[in-house]
Amino acid sequence: MNKAKVVYKPVGVVVGMAGGALATAVFSRIWGRVGSGDEAPQPLQRDRGWGEVLLAAALQGAVFGLVRAVVERGGAEGWSRVTGSWPGD
Repeated sequence: MNKAKVVYKPVGVVVGMAGGALATAVFSRIWGRVGSGDEAPQPLQRDRGWGEVLLAAALQGAVFGLVRAVVERGGAEGWSRVTGSWPGD
């Protein structure tokens, strides 16, 4: 592993944390429009139905996966432009 890839590791962690915060905000905004209530239901909430719980889980997974891919790929491309080294592989 070359030096640039080792140096990228902490940068990748910070980028990942920012992506998690962004994904949370995006999901909350979407759920506020499509769901009932301000907060998405949790699986152990008795007063929420199966459909609502499963919709929230599927939507949350899709949003987090998409935002993670966008943020990580963007971070890698930015790193590559600055250093000339791709952080993956």
